[in-house]
Amino acid sequence: MINRRGFIKKTAILGVGLPVLSANLPEAPGQIVMTVNGPIRPGDMGFTLTHEHILADFIGAEKYSRDRYSVNEVYNTALPYLMEVKRKGCTTFVDCSPAYLGRDVKLFKRLANATGLQIITNTGYYGAVGEKFLPKHVYSESAEQIAARWIAEWSDGIEGTDIKPGFIKTSVDTAPLTSTQRKIIEAAAITHLATGLTIAIHTGNGEANKEELEILKKYGVSPAARIWVHAQKETDKTYHVEAAKAQSWVEFEDVNPETIQLNVDYLQNMKSNNLLNRVLVSHDSGWYNVGEPSGGKYKDYNSIIDLLIPELKKHNFTQEEIDNIFVKNPAKALTINVRKL
Repeated sequence: MINRRGFIKKTAILGVGLPVLSANLPEAPGQIVMTVNGPIRPGDMGFTLTHEHILADFIGAEKYSRDRYSVNEVYNTALPYLMEVKRKGCTTFVDCSPAYLGRDVKLFKRLANATGLQIITNTGYYGAVGEKFLPKHVYSESAEQIAARWIAEWSDGIEGTDIKPGFIKTSVDTAPLTSTQRKIIEAAAITHLATGLTIAIHTGNGEANKEELEILKKYGVSPAARIWVHAQKETDKTYHVEAAKAQSWVEFEDVNPETIQLNVDYLQNMKSNNLLNRVLVSHDSGWYNVGEPSGGKYKDYNSIIDLLIPELKKHNFTQEEIDNIFVKNPAKALTINVRKL
């Protein structure tokens, strides 16, 4: 497990103080969720889409620049899609685009104010896809130094704003993880212990999921602090069951008209194992694709409400079970609280 006293000393050397979670917040730790407009109570999240995107730029970290897109064009493109899902009953929208891949917190706040959606953004780095989206400093800095950058976004705000992250977004490829991907997970563990932010990890397969949990365990971080993002990529359902029994969050995304039955199958498996209380579901949809004319084909956020939920009801999922997946579970998963082994 990490030596917390030693870490505090190191962050002090780096010039980053550990944040006090209760400062300027409406409730004590364990009772807030952070949106781009500030803290809310978990019970106010309502129907939540836990993994979506507004903007994405796949150019890579070294060429990434806000100059590559028009903020107004992105705003005008995304606005009707967000308004539509808000009308359909979505209350909270989690944007999972990390730094160097489409995170634009001023844009997110503008859209939140225009739509009434509670939008949540993140801190962290994206290590998958051969580490294309990692900035160069990741390779020369320690896990503690990387974590200090993320902790500063929580304590001071993101990119000179007062907007704070609501979770940590990282990613890895399939197992075995590279040394750099392992370092990113270590940084996430350190950041969680300092802030209480939940760690959402885009994960290549079931074995990578197990490797992540082992890294978190070394730092004394509970599996309950981790969301296994893209669990649907692992077709062996025993991995899903094992992770959920360990108290990890298991998230199935890629809900679209072609994957409804597949997602029903995954959820039926979790239900049969009495593990729906550890499940999250979202689309992984949206995004204005920087570099494509007019942002390319923007994917709507309607398939869960229009298609998946009616199909779940046909398969004898109760309204209470559906509310657990889309209301209660997201509130528990994203509540800011340090979760130790």
